[in-house]
Amino acid sequence: MSAPTLEEFQQQVSELLLRHRSLLDVMSKFGQSGASVNRAVTKAVTDCGCIELNARKQEYADEPNLESAKSTLQSHLSGHVCESCRDVLKSELGRNLFYMTAMCNLLDIQLDEVVAKEYDKCSTLGLFNLT
Repeated sequence: MSAPTLEEFQQQVSELLLRHRSLLDVMSKFGQSGASVNRAVTKAVTDCGCIELNARKQEYADEPNLESAKSTLQSHLSGHVCESCRDVLKSELGRNLFYMTAMCNLLDIQLDEVVAKEYDKCSTLGLFNLT
């Protein structure tokens, strides 16, 4: 079974969104679903323990070599998300995607255009995209 296209997913969300038709409702559900994603990651650390965080100041190399910077910078993450936590995370990320798509629908924005524009920006700006 192949994954649905972004356009197909956006159409399905449009058909399913009944209760939260107000933009304010969708915005609050989008924020709430983002918090649920954060909570699921937190529970993977604090309740399950399948992953661990060890955050500290990032040490940047003195030389302006991007490859060495990529190998020097840390994610602060160790371990691997277990299947149980992975299932919860997929569910929460899916709900977050649902409400983001609902917001796109209400604002008459095509999700595939959002992805294409971000892709182009990432391709053009590369590592400088998020600075």
